[in-house]
Amino acid sequence: MAAKPKLHYFDGRGRMESTRWLLAAAGVEFEEKFIETAEDLDKLRNDGSLMFQQVPMVEIDGLKLVQTRAILNYIASKYNLYGKDIKERALIDMYSEGVADLGEMILFLPLTPPGEKEAKIAQIKEKTLNRYFPAFEKVLKSHGQDYLVGNKLSRADIHLVELLYSVEELDSSLIANFPLLKVTDFWPWRRWAMDW
Repeated sequence: MAAKPKLHYFDGRGRMESTRWLLAAAGVEFEEKFIETAEDLDKLRNDGSLMFQQVPMVEIDGLKLVQTRAILNYIASKYNLYGKDIKERALIDMYSEGVADLGEMILFLPLTPPGEKEAKIAQIKEKTLNRYFPAFEKVLKSHGQDYLVGNKLSRADIHLVELLYSVEELDSSLIANFPLLKVTDFWPWRRWAMDW
């Protein structure tokens, strides 16, 4: 039996959260090694585990993977969440990058200086309502399937569900006009999220 993937990151969502979601959706148990002190991070740097001297880092299959996209691509490929061919992978990448654009704005909101926070929230809401949610709603409506790509759960669906929950935490009314995106609906591509 293969060892559980080991996730090295701080005790918080950050850049590791998408990896947690992806592994959970694939039904893979993992362990976490939280970086709690500067010495913990220095130890990883000094033992050569961090190619670019930064986390997140995931130990899996004898590899020490760094860089969020590389980690996510590996896990998605390994657990068949990355499409059946190059065209599906391109769509999955495109949708995942769109999710990441908005997701990073929300992720880094707590780091926004207090005097700029209201303007940043207004910008996130505007982009949510006028750019990102309409695009994803249109994709789901265009093909009438329960998933974004190939009528099968993919990395793009998992990232989108993670984003939907983040947006709901920010302002639950933002999803009101997007019936295909509503997290509270019991669509097949969200079933695993309800249990996680």
